Amino acid sequence: MNIYGMEKLSLVDYDGHIAATLFTGGCNFRCPFCHNKTLVIGYSNQPQLEEDEIFNYLKKRKNLLTGVCISGGEPTLQPDLKEFAKKIKDLDYKIKLDTNGTAPETVYDLIHNGLIDYVAMDIKNSKEKYCITAGAQNLNLNKIMESVEMLKSDLTDYEFRTTLIKEFHTKNDMENIGDWLKGAKKLFLQHFKSSSDCINPNLNEIPIDEAETFKSILQKNILSVSLRGY
Repeated sequence: MNIYGMEKLSLVDYDGHIAATLFTGGCNFRCPFCHNKTLVIGYSNQPQLEEDEIFNYLKKRKNLLTGVCISGGEPTLQPDLKEFAKKIKDLDYKIKLDTNGTAPETVYDLIHNGLIDYVAMDIKNSKEKYCITAGAQNLNLNKIMESVEMLKSDLTDYEFRTTLIKEFHTKNDMENIGDWLKGAKKLFLQHFKSSSDCINPNLNEIPIDEAETFKSILQKNILSVSLRGY
């Protein structure tokens, strides 16, 4: 596994768990608001963590940590993700996978083999504005739509999440996202904070009053809609 970073203790990356978060390198999106620019662009020039270092830490912290979050980048691009997740499960950790949903077959295989316990899938925007929001102009949405339907079928615990950006998201987009995700059990609307680590550092946040309006729109179709980071 190409692991380029580790947060050794997090209380916010995996709800209900004290977790370690691992960051893989590489992504097939170029979301302008991504705050992990170094994991998406030029990551190969960054130092990697050795697997022995990671697993030695996880073994030593079994009395404190209860979960591991595999994030990125996009973890499903890693060809040895399944074997890596099995090594973590062998230590009796719960695993959360962060994904953009472009590899439903990989996620299904991990769920089917009991190798992940929770999936957090990004919903970048309405279908109509997905490509521009994801920074992927030739994106085929079929795989993403397949991932959405798979998660909605409750094969494992999951959440959808949308990072709100002033330049990309409107009330109409929220109506369309709600129609698309209708019947989903959980969506988080995430607060965006610009920084020099963003691919485009000149984007703006959605203020809380507008985020609350978006939440009200989405609650018509989604069981639980919450603001995160506000």
